[in-house]
Amino acid sequence: MNNRESDKLGFWSIVLLAINAIIGSGIFLTPGSVVQQAGSKALVVYLIAAIFAAILAVSFAAAAKYVTKSGAAYAYSKAAFGDKVGFYMGVLRYFSASVAWGVMAVGVVRSTISIFGGNSEDFGNVTIGFIVLMAIITIINLFGQRVLKWVMNLATIGKLAALILIIIAGVILLITTGASSHLNEVDVITQNGQKIVPTLTTTGFVMAIVSAFYAFTGFESVASGSEDMKNPEKNLPRAIPLAILVIAVVYIGVVAVAMMLDPKAIMTTKQVVAIAAIFKNDILRDVILVGALVSMFGINVASSFNAPRILEAMARENQMSKSLTKRTKNNFPIRTFFISVILAVLIPMAFQYNMVNLITLSAMVRFLGFIVVPLAVIRFYRGRSKEEVLDAKKNVWTDIVFPVLSIVLVIFLLVEYNWKAQFGIANAQGQFIGINWYAIAMMIFGFVILPLIMSWLSRRDRKNEN
Repeated sequence: MNNRESDKLGFWSIVLLAINAIIGSGIFLTPGSVVQQAGSKALVVYLIAAIFAAILAVSFAAAAKYVTKSGAAYAYSKAAFGDKVGFYMGVLRYFSASVAWGVMAVGVVRSTISIFGGNSEDFGNVTIGFIVLMAIITIINLFGQRVLKWVMNLATIGKLAALILIIIAGVILLITTGASSHLNEVDVITQNGQKIVPTLTTTGFVMAIVSAFYAFTGFESVASGSEDMKNPEKNLPRAIPLAILVIAVVYIGVVAVAMMLDPKAIMTTKQVVAIAAIFKNDILRDVILVGALVSMFGINVASSFNAPRILEAMARENQMSKSLTKRTKNNFPIRTFFISVILAVLIPMAFQYNMVNLITLSAMVRFLGFIVVPLAVIRFYRGRSKEEVLDAKKNVWTDIVFPVLSIVLVIFLLVEYNWKAQFGIANAQGQFIGINWYAIAMMIFGFVILPLIMSWLSRRDRKNEN
């Protein structure tokens, strides 16, 4: 075996890579929202979200055996359906990455403000924190990849330590104090005389799954480095679902501890890191907050690395201006970076830093890719691609059954999705009182205006170059 082959990631390395890519801010931010929506069914919701993520992950892994170019969903859709679909998917994936970065940034800023005793709901405080965070991330990027790797390693240690601490501390408290509530009691907990958990409907259940699903996103990027893996056509379809299974066990353990220890606290807390609210011990709570903070900061740095390079990949494929490939002496894609910063700041501001809306939008924007990539895999299997793909070993289960199942699941979620809640404004009693123009404007911008602007810029630049 030559050195280059020995340097490639083996099966267990791919599993660890996937775990690192998926565990971010979701499990720290979303449990309160999920429990509040689903009540005693929250653990089932996380399990279903994990199964859904695993099915989709198999489709992405199957695509990776046919196309090993960087860009993941962008590269797959371009190879399967041609330049136009590829361009649109590239823009959508870029927008999705920028929204995700914005979500991570809001989480880390508001968590930091909370830790230091400030008002994390204040628009001005969060905005100032945003500017400071982006300045720090810019400096880290300017120093180059060595500093980036150091920050990512620190974040991995922080996130795993915090999650393990939550489970261990929770179990110890349950054993020593006997302070345990039955899961069914979660449905009847009241606040100000009103039940916190609403009567569960199909739409409410689906909305809870979408919220929980956010905690599993990240798997779609794992396969983008398949050229650096050993036997990706065999290892990826096995490694990514296994990683999601491991993460599901950790997530369900964390949420189960929270629901048995103090379910009311996790549903009513105003803390950004909702999971920390279940502990009364200040030191323990602060340790969890710091762990979550380190994790979210590391994911911010990863987002600042990934998002600009999606736009850069499109430029390298001659679908955007070649000027966007410009890098500094430290190999830093400065132009695409600052375009990404602008999007990552403006989108959360447009949503008034509302984490529930931002998290849901971040998951929703990905859904188009979750339909297009499975369709691309089916085209690869049938030999109908627009570009030449690798002569990979075809498998009817990973290349047909799982992609079809993925498409059916995504369509079901989209049909049952509560669009009124996402694009409407409700009062304290949950009654619809108006339209959320911020949410509508951002969806129109991401799905229509941004692709049109980038298409116009692309055509103009190609015309000038000719």
